[in-house]
Amino acid sequence: MALFVLRGRFFSCRSDVRRVTTAAQRNRSSVASGKQRVNGVDLYYEQTGTGKHAVLLLPGALGCTKTDFGPQLKSLNKERHTVVGWDPRGYGRSRPPDRDFPSDFFERDAKDAVDLMKALGFGKFSLLGWSDGGITAMIAAAKNPDVISKMVVWGANAFVSQQDLELYNAVRDVSKWSAKMRKPMEEVYGAEAFAKTWEAWGDGIAQFAKRPEGSICLELLPLIRCPTLVIHGEKDPMVPSFHPQHLLKHIQGSRLHLMPEGRHNIHLRIRCHYLH
Repeated sequence: MALFVLRGRFFSCRSDVRRVTTAAQRNRSSVASGKQRVNGVDLYYEQTGTGKHAVLLLPGALGCTKTDFGPQLKSLNKERHTVVGWDPRGYGRSRPPDRDFPSDFFERDAKDAVDLMKALGFGKFSLLGWSDGGITAMIAAAKNPDVISKMVVWGANAFVSQQDLELYNAVRDVSKWSAKMRKPMEEVYGAEAFAKTWEAWGDGIAQFAKRPEGSICLELLPLIRCPTLVIHGEKDPMVPSFHPQHLLKHIQGSRLHLMPEGRHNIHLRIRCHYLH
């Protein structure tokens, strides 16, 4: 059982995705959506809940609110939290512009994320970041220590190794993916645009391997001051186990929770229930 810690409380994550509880039913509420002009781009977001503790959900590569965080927007406690999902620039409904991957694309996403929340009226908030969204979350937390309350990241890495490059190259050609894996992204982007953007992401992430130690944000990890929970699925085919161990070692006061049966998208394979 994984525990997502927020405001001294816990989100309990069970492997039975079919279980529906009365607590989850009580947490259902309407979702408001819209676009907010941030740093020259109209960013799409969805917001639900009325709680004092604001939480921002940060999706993975090419991901968006629709593809990556439906269960969380539905089930996180709406009385204690205000939950915001967003589509980073060039992803999902935050288009135009088309997505590009300059050398600072993670820093750009981190600034967009923080500035979006400020524009929505949140002066302090927590981060739940998956995969690329976990990287963005770590950068945001390091650069905005007075703004970020707490953070949970999973499927994230702070550097790119040769082993990582081999894993990325193995999934570069989306025509080799199963139809089930392609479908959510093709519904958002269309088959051709998805394939093109995914290849561009592959080139974008590979550029970090040319940096010293393959750094994406290694130098920023010691600057993270918020309570941080790192979760790792031990069957994650995309993130070797040395990555969460590195985060644990270099993020002050962080904790690591290992899920023996967890894969890369553990948050889509489990259901989170709020424990009072």
